[in-house]
Amino acid sequence: MGVLFSYVLLGLSLAAPIGPVNAAQLDRGIKYGFLHAWLVGVGAVLADGVYMLIVYLGLVSFINTPFIQTFLWLFGCFVLLYTGIESMISAGQIKMENSRNQEPAFKAFFSGFIMSITNPLTILFWLGIYGSVLAKTASTSTSSELILYSAAIFCGLLLWDITMATVSSSFRRILTSRLLALISIVSGLSLVGFGIYFGFQGIKLLLSH
Repeated sequence: MGVLFSYVLLGLSLAAPIGPVNAAQLDRGIKYGFLHAWLVGVGAVLADGVYMLIVYLGLVSFINTPFIQTFLWLFGCFVLLYTGIESMISAGQIKMENSRNQEPAFKAFFSGFIMSITNPLTILFWLGIYGSVLAKTASTSTSSELILYSAAIFCGLLLWDITMATVSSSFRRILTSRLLALISIVSGLSLVGFGIYFGFQGIKLLLSH
């Protein structure tokens, strides 16, 4: 049981560092409530699952090719800049009473998925963390135990997702419209900042080949 709990904690620690997905969850939770913030996280967790599967199946060499890496950096840059700018533009339109359902739920889910799947840092994370977990447990555990440990990591990711969605949607109940707009602008700026970083990395990789 203690081993399983440690893998849940690993999932939590993978999801917790502030990044594009957390910033987007904060923004969605403030504007539209719990469901939209949660769906951003679910989309990101699904992308994490895709990379876990890629590492598990040993397809790492494909996603490590310079072309794929460059595409991910540059497409990720576009997605983050678009989302961040959209967040800042709509920040002033936050209304406490009726903004909850103005965005289709699938858009929140898709946004989280695209943000995570195009993030090369996610790949590096899963190669480093999950790759080492696979190497360590594969030699001492059965395949069913490996699946169980992977599921525990997923539980940690989902737990953080629910926490972020709860916190961000709670903000809209305790803060004024002006403060909510300010937080939305800050989260939008952070997304733009991540987008600029992604673009810089993509251009650097493009010029080096």
